[in-house]
Amino acid sequence: MDAELTALAAAGATALVQSMVGDGWAHARDRAVGFFTRRRATGNDEDTVAVAGELDEARDDLVAARDADDEDAAADVQAEWRNRMRRALRADPAAADELRVLLRELAPDEGGEGRGGSVHNSITGGVQHGNVIQAHTVGDVRLG
Repeated sequence: MDAELTALAAAGATALVQSMVGDGWAHARDRAVGFFTRRRATGNDEDTVAVAGELDEARDDLVAARDADDEDAAADVQAEWRNRMRRALRADPAAADELRVLLRELAPDEGGEGRGGSVHNSITGGVQHGNVIQAHTVGDVRLG
């Protein structure tokens, strides 16, 4: 396997593991499940459930390792997913393009705030009543 694919697998694993302890874990998990499931022989619903379970178990292990300040256990979680990504790329070199897309979605932007950057709001003045909503996505809103 060439150095570029090895580096891509490492970057993908790093982004995935960072996502495991972030706010966007559900989205990251769903995208990673899709990536790995497409590389399995059957690619059926059982594979989807299995991969999701493996990712959730890895997340639990990572959270426990961080809570216990166990850097070795946290590194083991990252190494496991780096190896799995490397095997996926070895088996299907065309998967590199999909992993690059996944990496762009999971990796922090240049500002270091994660996908989409950051938003800072402040409310000042004499407002005593009212609603304030800040959301990533609000879908299918119909007024009137």
